[in-house]
Amino acid sequence: MAETVLISVFCQDRTGLIAAVTGELFSLGANLGDTTFSVLGTGAEFNSVCELPDGVTGADALRELESLPELEEGEISVTPFDLDPISGPLGNITHRIVVQGGDQPGLTARICEAFVQFDANIVRMNSRKIPGPDTTQYRISFYVSIPQERTKSCLATIANTAGEVGLSFESMSWDG
Repeated sequence: MAETVLISVFCQDRTGLIAAVTGELFSLGANLGDTTFSVLGTGAEFNSVCELPDGVTGADALRELESLPELEEGEISVTPFDLDPISGPLGNITHRIVVQGGDQPGLTARICEAFVQFDANIVRMNSRKIPGPDTTQYRISFYVSIPQERTKSCLATIANTAGEVGLSFESMSWDG
């Protein structure tokens, strides 16, 4: 019987990392579901919900991933995934929103709190410090699911909140 697992990797970032991990999973016969990859400082994080074929266990997947030279000294875990591997309506991205400006504590929290008022779900979020000659900028990209009837009010509130803390704001509809 097929087993669904969450595979998580954290290691030093390097060229070819995703190719090595996904290639090994392919050789095991794993079917990748929702998958994310991020560079975090000089590290890298890979997470994937995978369906392993009959006869392949999570322990097999872990052992094979641990043998990859690209993951040397990395942290690897393979755990059962007992939730539904298919995203529901809250996972449907309707908008991409980007806010950017001078770095200061609490920016992410302020913007995220504003989404809650409109039952908007953050599906993905990426943030990054961008050093500049005079100041450090902070850029946050949100991929969100906003209920259609609340979209206009939600976007206006996010734009106002961003403006209050000195951030620029841009949004676009997403057919993701």
